[in-house]
Amino acid sequence: MGISNVIKLKSKKDKSEYFHRLIKDIEALEMMLEKGMIEKFPIRIGAEQEFFILNNEFLPNNNSLELLENINDPHFTTEIGNYNLEINLDPIELKGDCFSRMYEQLTSLLLKANDVAREFDSKILLTGILPTLSQKHITLDNMTKVKRYAVLNKVAMELRDQDISIHIKGVDEITLLHDSILLEGCNTSFQMHLQINPDEFIDSFNWAQAIAGPVLAVCCNSPLLFGKELWNETRISLFSQSVDIRANSYLLNESQSRVSFENHWHTGSISDIFKDNIARFRCLLTAESIEDSLEVLENGGVPKLNALGIHNGTVYRWNRACYGVGGGKPHLRIENRYIPAGPTRKDEVANMAFWVGLMRGRTKECDKIHEVMDFKDANSNFYSAARYGMKSQFFWDGQLVSSQKLILEKFLPMAYEGLRSMGVLEKDIVHYLSIIEKRVSAQTGADWMVRSYRNLLSTKKRNESLQVLTANMYLNQEKEIPVSDWEILKSNATTTFNIKKKVHHVMNTDIFSIEEKDSLELAVYLMKWKKIHHMPVIKNDKELVGLITWTDIEKYHDREDIDTIPVGKVMTRSLVSISQEMDFDEAKELMNSHNFNCLPVVKDNKLIGIVTSNDM
Repeated sequence: MGISNVIKLKSKKDKSEYFHRLIKDIEALEMMLEKGMIEKFPIRIGAEQEFFILNNEFLPNNNSLELLENINDPHFTTEIGNYNLEINLDPIELKGDCFSRMYEQLTSLLLKANDVAREFDSKILLTGILPTLSQKHITLDNMTKVKRYAVLNKVAMELRDQDISIHIKGVDEITLLHDSILLEGCNTSFQMHLQINPDEFIDSFNWAQAIAGPVLAVCCNSPLLFGKELWNETRISLFSQSVDIRANSYLLNESQSRVSFENHWHTGSISDIFKDNIARFRCLLTAESIEDSLEVLENGGVPKLNALGIHNGTVYRWNRACYGVGGGKPHLRIENRYIPAGPTRKDEVANMAFWVGLMRGRTKECDKIHEVMDFKDANSNFYSAARYGMKSQFFWDGQLVSSQKLILEKFLPMAYEGLRSMGVLEKDIVHYLSIIEKRVSAQTGADWMVRSYRNLLSTKKRNESLQVLTANMYLNQEKEIPVSDWEILKSNATTTFNIKKKVHHVMNTDIFSIEEKDSLELAVYLMKWKKIHHMPVIKNDKELVGLITWTDIEKYHDREDIDTIPVGKVMTRSLVSISQEMDFDEAKELMNSHNFNCLPVVKDNKLIGIVTSNDM
C-alpha cells in the first residue's frame, strides 16, 4: 500500500471523514487533469520485484525483517509473508538502453540481497509460487510483524466473518478453509509499471486489458501449489480467493472480488476508474494523518492523494490504474500485476519489454478496442491463459487463434514497432524480444516445472520431488539461463545440495484407512484389492485411533461371521506414531529397534501419512 501507519476504520465518524477525504482527492485529481498539471512526457517505466527467502533445504525461511535490516537499502521493503521481500526499482525513461539498465539495477540489488542472505544461511529465489511451500507456512505466525498487515488481516476477516474458502481445480484439485489472508504470501510477482499520458489513459487501460491473456500465456511459471498440479498460472486463482473478503451471501455492491480482471471496458477518464472502485468496494483502512488535497492544490503544491492511494491499495486489479508523484510532478501509470516473478532476471525483463512494446505499439484500429471487442472475450482470454498457458486459444479479431500464432504473427511485430517508436536501442529490442520468441516455440516456466515434476514423481515421493525441483530451479536461476533453454529434469535427477532426508520425504500420503465400526470383511478385501498389509483406523476428522494389520485379521479370514466382527475388536490401539519432520535415520532406527513394519505419521493426532518397511 506504500503507507505504513494505517489504522482500522472504526466509528461512523471515522468512515464519513475518510470518505470526505476520498471525495476531495477525486476532486483534486479532476482539477489537475483539467488544468493539464499531470505529466505527459517523458514516458517512464518501473518495476517491483518480489522474491522468496529460503533456507538451505529450499524451504521458506522466516527471516525477512532480519535480512531487511542488514541489507539496509531503501529499495527493499517487506511483504505480508515473513519469507518474502520486495525490491522497488528506480523509474527509467523509456528510451535507449532502458531495459539493459533495468536489468543491471535488478541484478545489482538481487546480488546485494544474496550476499546478506548467505550470512544468514539463506537463499533468494524468483518464482511465482514456491514449490516447497506447505500449509504449515501459511499460519499467522508466518505473517511479517508489521502493523499494516495485521490491521488488514483483522479488518478483512471481520468483514468476511468466516474462514476463507480456497478451491482450485486443474489436473489436480485443492480445497481448503483458511483463517487469514496469508495465502496471499504464497504469491510473488514482477509488477511492471508504465507511465501513461493522461489524454490517452482510458484507451491505454482498455488495451492493457485486451492484451492481458496472450501476454500472460507466454509468462506462466506457477503451476504447483502444495504439491498439486493446478493451473499454468495458479497465482491468478489463488490470489483472487486469498483476499476475497465477501461473505458467501455476496453483498450486492461488492459482487466482484477485490482481486479481479473487472467486468467491463472503461470510459471517461482515470477518475472514473477510481470512482468505480470506490463505489464497488468498501473502505477498509485509513491513516493516522491524511492531507487535505484541495488545500495543497490551492497553496500551489502537488497533492499525494493519500486517501485515494490507501483505498486503491486494497483493490488488487490485475491491471491497476495508479496515481503518483515523482520529482515533484504528478503522473499516471498502469501497473501490470499478473506476471509472476522469475524464472530468471532475463526472463522478467523480456516480459517487461514485450508488454511495454505492445502497449506502445498499439495500432490505430486498436485505439478504440472497446468498440470492436466484447469485454467478455478479453476476460475469457485472460482466464484461459491462466489455466492453460501456451495451450490456449484466444478470441481475437473475430476468430479463434492459437496462442503461438497470435504472439508470433501479430503481437511480437507490434512489440518491435512499439519499442522502436520510443527510441529503444535495436540491440536491446532484439535481445529481449528474442527471449519471448524462443519461449513461444520451446517452453515456458510452467511447462518446465510440470514436465520435470512429473518425471521426479515417477521415482520419488512428493516432498523430495519438490525439494529437488526447487534446488534445480535455483541452480538454473544462478546460471541466468532463460527458461526456454532449461533442460527438463529426468526421473533420477538429484541435487548437489545436502538436503537432510526426513520422514516426509518417504511417507505415503495416498492412504487407505478404515473406521473401527467397519467390518473385518471390508478390511480384508481392501487389503487384498490394494495389496497392502497395514491400515490405519481413524475416526471423525482423521483422528488416529488404531492400526490393523494382515496378521491381526488372518485368523478371522475364513470365519462365516467375519462381516459382523468390527475392526475395533481386533485392531491394535497402543501405537507408536511419528512426526513428518522426524529425521529419516531416526525413524528407521525406531522401526528396526521395535521390529515394526509400519509407523503412522500424525500431526496433532491426525493421520497425515504412513511409512512402511518397504518405504525405508
